[in-house]
Amino acid sequence: MIDDRKRGRPTVIIIDDDESVREALKGLFESVGLATETHGSVSEFLVADDPHQAGCIVLDIRLPGQSGLEFQEALAKSRHPRSVVLISAHVDVAMAVRAMKAGAIDVLTKPVREQDLLEAVNRALASDSARREEANQTAALRLRYSKLTERERQILALVAAGKLNKQIAAEVQLAEATVKLHRGHMMRKMRASSVADLVRIAGILER
Repeated sequence: MIDDRKRGRPTVIIIDDDESVREALKGLFESVGLATETHGSVSEFLVADDPHQAGCIVLDIRLPGQSGLEFQEALAKSRHPRSVVLISAHVDVAMAVRAMKAGAIDVLTKPVREQDLLEAVNRALASDSARREEANQTAALRLRYSKLTERERQILALVAAGKLNKQIAAEVQLAEATVKLHRGHMMRKMRASSVADLVRIAGILER
C-alpha cells in the first residue's frame, strides 16, 4: 500500500464494517490490477487518510458511528472532495437520490454484481483523475497570474471584458501603443493563444 502511494498509483479505498466484505472486495479489485486499502469505519480511515492520494472510495452506507452517507456528503463539501461509490444491503429511493445529489458516482445494492461494481469504480477513478487534472491546471494558471504586474492584471480584466485596445487606452490613460505592449506581455505570460482563450482563463481564475 505504501509503495503504491509512493508511485502515485490510484488506490481503491474500501470502507465497510464487515471484514468478509472488505476482503472479498479487496480480492476483486486486486484481481484486475487495482491497488486497494481497507478500513472498518470512517474514523479508522481518517486516521490513515492522505487527501492527496489519487483514487476513489467504495463506501458502505450503514456504518457504526458516522454513516457512509453522512461522510460522503461531508467529503463533497470539503477542500478535498473524493469520487465515491456507495454500497448497502438496504437502499431506498430517498437515500439514493440524496447520495447522487451529493455527487456519488453510483449507489449499488449488496450483494453487488462484480461487473457493476468494477464499472462504477472505473468511472470513479476517471472522475477523480479529471478533477485532479483540472485542479492542477487551475493551480498553474494562478501561478502565472501571480507573476503579472498590476498593470497587466488590469489589462487582462479589460480584454476579457471585451474592450478594444483603443477603449482600454482611454480607460487606463495610456497610449494605445503602450497598451498593446502590456497586452502582449500579459498574453505571453498567461500562455493565452487568443482573446477567447483569455476569456476562458479569466473565468477559471474567478472561481
